[in-house]
Parts: sequence; C-alpha cells; structure tokens
Amino acid sequence: MIKTKTKNLLIGMLALGAVDTAMAQSLDKMQWFNEPEKWEIRNNSLTMTVTPQSDYWRISHYGFTVDDAPFYYTTYGGEFEAKVKLTGGYKARFDQMGLMIRTDHENYIKTGVEFVDGKFNVSTVVTHHTSDWSVTTLDKIPPFIWIKVIRRLDAVEVFYSFDDINYTMTRNAPLQDNKPVMVGLMAASPDGKGFEAKFENFKVKHLPDQRRLEWLKKNAN
Repeated sequence: MIKTKTKNLLIGMLALGAVDTAMAQSLDKMQWFNEPEKWEIRNNSLTMTVTPQSDYWRISHYGFTVDDAPFYYTTYGGEFEAKVKLTGGYKARFDQMGLMIRTDHENYIKTGVEFVDGKFNVSTVVTHHTSDWSVTTLDKIPPFIWIKVIRRLDAVEVFYSFDDINYTMTRNAPLQDNKPVMVGLMAASPDGKGFEAKFENFKVKHLPDQRRLEWLKKNAN
C-alpha cells in the first residue's frame, strides 16, 4: 500500500511538473523595499519612475556599498522559474531594470537590461558579500526584452528573449539552496536622474524540488 501511494504521488508530481503552471503574480499583494516616489499598477503591470542615483552594489572594484534602489517583491521558498517583460526609457549610463532574487543585503542576484555607453546589455550582478558584474552586449536596441531566471538546487540560471519563446542563457550563478528568497522587480539609476520603467507579465512558476523527485523515483517500487 505504501509503495503504491508513493508511486502514485510520484506520477502526480511528474505530471504537475510537465504542465505549465505559470501564473501572473498578483502585483497588489507584493511589497516595496525602497519604495519610489512615483509608481502605478494597472492591468497587473508595474510602472515606476526610478529613484535617481540609486543602486545595488557591495564593495568590490568601486569600494562602496549601496542598497537603496526600488525593489518590488514577494517571497518564495524552494525551486521556481520567474520571468518578466521589460520596457524602459533609459537615459543615463548604468540605467537598469530587471529581476532580483535576494536572500539579504549581502546575498542577491540582479539581472536585466543595463544601458551603458549608448548600448543595451543583458547585465547580471551576483553578490555574495562582494559583487561581481557580467554583461552581454546586444547587437540591436529592442523595444522590449524578456528576462527569465530559474532557481534549481544551489544555483540560478539567467536567460533573455526578444519574443518569450526563444531564450538565450547568459549566466549560471550560485545561490544558497533551501532558504526562502525575495523575488521581484528591480530598477536603478546610479548615475542618472531616474527614468520610467515598465514591468509586464511578471510570472513565477513553482518547480517541484529536484532532489525530492529523484528520491521518489528511486523509491517508487
């Protein structure tokens, strides 16, 4: 009986994992860290005027720490996929917007579009006490871009897309597993006076725990 129940549970979980359960995250149930002066939610899309001279960075290369940019988030445990459509009126060097996964002020990953020297970059900053920075320069300036992150085990994979169909991976970065994280929408304007950032179709999809699925599979018979 126990083996039958375990097998049925495995089949059910595998079936659940095969179905796209992505749902639009209800923005009105999220909360602010560093709320900007001007923002609006309409049709489950968030538009904000990004706080001037704000950013997220810790220590390395520049020697300063800042933790003051707008971040609109919810909290998730376990493994998940999150994605969002980004449209920004970028103006100044380092204007940026995207997704952030944050454990605390010393551990976070932010990724999205960053405007540097007149070019669009898919930019990722990984911070574990100190920050690093990686960029993928785009050949063209798209009207919008999709960013997707997948948290699996002790890592986060970062992807971008122009059509929400074909995604390109740009980064695989470590993040402590089995710990709840804040997941949400981030924008910053380190050098500038702010800009308008629009986030659409923000979705988070729960992914069944990979180790649990493997355990169930081994113990199905």
